[in-house]
Amino acid sequence: MTMKTTSLDRAAELRGEPGLIDRLRADRTTRVIATRGGRVRIADGDLDHATLLRVPVEEIVEATWALLGRDPDGHAILLAVLPPEPETVSVDTAPDEMWLGLRDLGARLDPDETELLIEALALGGWLRDAPFCPSCGGGTELRQAGWSRHCLVCGREHFPRTDPAVIVAVESADGERLLLGANANWGGRMYSCFAGFTEAGESLEATVHRELEEESGVRLASLRYVSSQPWPFPRSLMLGFRAVVLDEGDVRPDGEEIIDARWFTREEIGSALAGDGPVGLPGPSSIARALIVSWFEERA
Repeated sequence: MTMKTTSLDRAAELRGEPGLIDRLRADRTTRVIATRGGRVRIADGDLDHATLLRVPVEEIVEATWALLGRDPDGHAILLAVLPPEPETVSVDTAPDEMWLGLRDLGARLDPDETELLIEALALGGWLRDAPFCPSCGGGTELRQAGWSRHCLVCGREHFPRTDPAVIVAVESADGERLLLGANANWGGRMYSCFAGFTEAGESLEATVHRELEEESGVRLASLRYVSSQPWPFPRSLMLGFRAVVLDEGDVRPDGEEIIDARWFTREEIGSALAGDGPVGLPGPSSIARALIVSWFEERA
């Protein structure tokens, strides 16, 4: 499985230019993607052909600004992180627009739009949630076109944080069954791959072995990296792995985070992917589903 590379130009070389945001806001060719509370505006009412709504700068009344990048024509795309008041943007009441999040959109956006969406949500979340210096609590000012904060008290520089997390598709020794777990937060309605955050001083490989043994009781005979996916909830980078179990009989869910773990046959996974049960699977926007689909299609 390979996550597709997109053509998004983040224009990182422009970020240090003094007065860049003001210059771009004065440029009539600049377009803006606005976020509010982890959601963006979708221009097309047909979700199967959705695109992110880009508006002229003058339609934004109040916002925190940052540079997202350039479109294929070389025009700047700015991020506007809006406060919660619905009156902030004059076009909010347009009947053909919707405010949606990543989970709402699923895989309905094309790869370029999806990458732009995730960048906007991840950066927007940091701009919204981290206005103060985590070292001294002082106020900060934005620099690097919204990609850094300078503390006005202690002088430290802070940047958007990305937390690594592993997610693993575990298969039987013969490759014919897949081990999935049901998280307590899902109430047993959905099964997915096992996942967890990397701890301080821990390698990704060590994280995989630790998380699998903690959550499901299994040990792994082999492990290989597959691909990654940025996931802005709140600011994670999901690193996908495939693994083969050492002993299939060791399955023992922890009973707290994972309330059930079980082996699924290829037929059962195929049925679940088609929406016919026996369980629900992760949505199409997630790397978890991509890992499951990749395993299923190998011998389907």
